[in-house]
Amino acid sequence: MRAFTDALIITKRQLLQLARVPEVLIFSTIQPVMFVLLFRYVFGGSIATGQPGGYVQLLMPGIFVQTTAFTLAATASGLAEDMTKGLIDRFRSLPISRSALVFGRTLGDGLLNVVVLAVMGLAGYIVGWRPSSGIFKIGLAFIFLLAFGYALSWVGIFAGLAARDARVVQNVSFLITFPLTFLSNAFAPTTGMPRALQYVAEWNPVSTMVAACRELFGLKNQFGATAGSFPSEHPLTMSLIYMVIIVSIFVPLSVRKYTTAAKK
Repeated sequence: MRAFTDALIITKRQLLQLARVPEVLIFSTIQPVMFVLLFRYVFGGSIATGQPGGYVQLLMPGIFVQTTAFTLAATASGLAEDMTKGLIDRFRSLPISRSALVFGRTLGDGLLNVVVLAVMGLAGYIVGWRPSSGIFKIGLAFIFLLAFGYALSWVGIFAGLAARDARVVQNVSFLITFPLTFLSNAFAPTTGMPRALQYVAEWNPVSTMVAACRELFGLKNQFGATAGSFPSEHPLTMSLIYMVIIVSIFVPLSVRKYTTAAKK
């Protein structure tokens, strides 16, 4: 209970930072909305999807997943910046749980995603996105998105603690997130890729998550080389498996890395 209470205090600190530096929240929402408009009106007319409602129906689940995946980069760079300022040493001098800082940061970044996804959903609705599955499945899709972003934030925690320098962390984070998001089914069907690349793209955790969201939003998924495989037939289950694997690996690694860093 003490560790949980301490983590909530760190989360409160994260939220207070957003109130005191509103530019962080503003730019966190502008970028995904910019992606929505860019892909909707620049590429929307050149990509045939076969989906009712056109490209925007295919696009929005991909943009949602891309944005939550970028939580990794935001968490990593924010933690690295705190380390540069000596925040770990200051927290170490306080009678709080050793893991409170990392748990509190991931919770704070997860709450930020609530606002970002809400703004993106509104922007998508304005440009024509119309999910057809009903309120329960739509709500479940957003819960999945928040859970996915939370899981990836632990990868960001580990990257931020390992690299330390905020500039290096940002480059490393984007080297992870860009291949994951663009080598996937987020923006276009994978069937147009070379067959060997289709296997990589369609087993990508981002692709599985996008497929899960599309299914929950009432769309039909299209797979190429891996059609009939477990991820293509059960994207919701596979997404949960990926999230459990990510959290199981990176939570203990991150807590151990933080404890080690705090001792130096």
